[in-house]
Amino acid sequence: MSTNVGIAAAIEQSNAYSFGAGVCYNSPMRSAIAALDHLVLATPDLHAAASWMNDATGVAASPGGPHVGKGTRNELYSLGHASYLEIIGPDATQPTPAGQRPFGVDELASPTMVAWAIAVSDIDSAIESARRVGYDPGPAAEMQRQRPDGAVLSWRLTVSQSASVPFLIEWHTPLHPAIDAAPGVELVELRARHPQPNVLSNILSAWGISMGIERGSEALLVELTGPLGSVWFA
Repeated sequence: MSTNVGIAAAIEQSNAYSFGAGVCYNSPMRSAIAALDHLVLATPDLHAAASWMNDATGVAASPGGPHVGKGTRNELYSLGHASYLEIIGPDATQPTPAGQRPFGVDELASPTMVAWAIAVSDIDSAIESARRVGYDPGPAAEMQRQRPDGAVLSWRLTVSQSASVPFLIEWHTPLHPAIDAAPGVELVELRARHPQPNVLSNILSAWGISMGIERGSEALLVELTGPLGSVWFA
């Protein structure tokens, strides 16, 4: 895909949904993989996690950039034209933030698949859609990150509240991170485990998403594969 393709086009090509009036315009339901914007693999050591992924899959991640003021930075793998894997960890070049780093990075002992995001074109309407079925994603916050080439990416997102329930993201920049992130890794499986599968299913249905859900302690069930092998998170 040309790097001139904008976020709106990438979302449309991935069969994403619009939330005007809180109603999805596409039918039938999307799978979790089709709806995915990105997976979040959080780690206490970004370099070590990226090296482990390289050894396991045979693909080196591309540098992302710092989250200024948050004390983190990331590295990326493309999972297709509109989805990617984000590896996020502490950024030693930034001062220690006043609060905790995002995604519980400070509390982790090893790389953990902590969250997933779905891209929406109207995040406020998507929030209202969820509230109508009894789930409050919380307010949308402004975020930004500077790429290695100096370009600044900006977006609005809700805060991840759990591993299995996706957070929402609305991009405000013309380039999606998946477009020039490292290719070569494929998302083979994306399912969830939840103590009340029907609760999670109802939330996802409000956003037009279907997903395989098994009963148990909450977790994302993810398989990624590359030229040298696969990795599994559960």
